[in-house]
Amino acid sequence: MKLTVIGYWGGYPAPDSATSSYLIEKDGFSLLVDAGSGSISKLQKYKNIMEIDAVILSHYHHDHIADIGVLQYAWLVQSYLVENKDILPIYGHTEDRVGFEKLTHEFTEGIAYEPNETLSIGPFTINFLKTKHPVPCYGMRITDGENVIVYTADTSYLEEWIEFSKNADLLITDSNFYANQDGSAAGHMTSREGGTIAEAANVGELILSHLPQYGNREELITQASDVYKGKILLAEEGLIWEK
Repeated sequence: MKLTVIGYWGGYPAPDSATSSYLIEKDGFSLLVDAGSGSISKLQKYKNIMEIDAVILSHYHHDHIADIGVLQYAWLVQSYLVENKDILPIYGHTEDRVGFEKLTHEFTEGIAYEPNETLSIGPFTINFLKTKHPVPCYGMRITDGENVIVYTADTSYLEEWIEFSKNADLLITDSNFYANQDGSAAGHMTSREGGTIAEAANVGELILSHLPQYGNREELITQASDVYKGKILLAEEGLIWEK
C-alpha cells in the first residue's frame, strides 16, 4: 500500500504547489483522494492521468475539488488520443446535490457513497466518519486488508477520531492551525489536536497536512510532538509513505 502526497495546502496553493490531494496505490490500482487546486498538474509527475482508476472526494469545497473539472477535460482530450472509452468513477456524497451532479461528465461518472456503509473500491475498503466542518464532509479509514490509512479531511477536533483512527498505520490530519490558535469556528484542527488523536489512537505514523500558508510550519511538528511520541512528518509534494 503506497501513498503519495500530491497537494497539501489548505485554502489555496502556495506558488508551484497544490491543495489537498493524495494518491493511494495497491496492486496496480490507483485511487485519487480529493483533487484540489493544482493537483492534476502535480499528479502527472507521478502518474499518467489515464492510469487513475477511481477518485473519491471528502467534500465539495474548492480546495478539495477544484481540479475535478480539469481531470474531466483531461480524460476527454485523452480519449481522442488513445481511443479510450472508459468511464472514470468519481465517488462523492449526495448531501450537496449540486456538487455531486458535477461529477458526471462525458468520461466520468459520479457515484454516491453511503457514509454509514462500507465502500469497496478496487483493493481498498473504506469507512467514513462525518467531520465537524461548515459543510458536509467525510473523513476516511482506508485499508487494503493489511494496512490502514486514516484521512481526517477537513474537521475541527472530535473525540470520535480516536476510535476511528485506532491502531492505524498512518494518520493524515487537518493541521490548518497552530497550537495557540482556535480553528474550531472554521472547522479545522490545530497541530496539537492532531497529535492528541494520534497518541490516543496508537497510530503508527502521523502526517500533518492541510497546512497554513503563514508562520514557521516546522513548529507544527514540535507542537504535535508534545503529545504524540511517534513519527511525525510534515506534508510535502511527492512525500511517499509505503507499507
